[in-house]
Amino acid sequence: MNAIVHGNEEDPNKLVYVKCRCTRDGEVSITVEDEGNGFEHEAVPDPTSLDNQLRTNGRGIHLIRTLMDEVDFEEGGSVLHMRKRANAGESELTIENSNYTLNPPHESEATSVHFADQARLTQ
Repeated sequence: MNAIVHGNEEDPNKLVYVKCRCTRDGEVSITVEDEGNGFEHEAVPDPTSLDNQLRTNGRGIHLIRTLMDEVDFEEGGSVLHMRKRANAGESELTIENSNYTLNPPHESEATSVHFADQARLTQ
């Protein structure tokens, strides 16, 4: 959502690219790239500070940093790489609202999903 609203500024002519990689041991790597100008991710206000606790937005980056094991920004903030490690058996990835479900084949160590879809927002 941040890539659509903030990165691409809801421009219907711009795309958001999402790459997912799931491994048999449960690791998930996700890359989100928008066509915007990027942003200063270090300048995002801390949503846990007293001044920001009642705000209705501004928690996405904080949640990503809290929940993921690795978080890296590139291209001035328009590319976000996230990695989560887990001890799991078979990996299954379901991308909600896109009707994509992925179960890795048995002979493969990892399976990747790559898709680019133009986001259309309705108000």
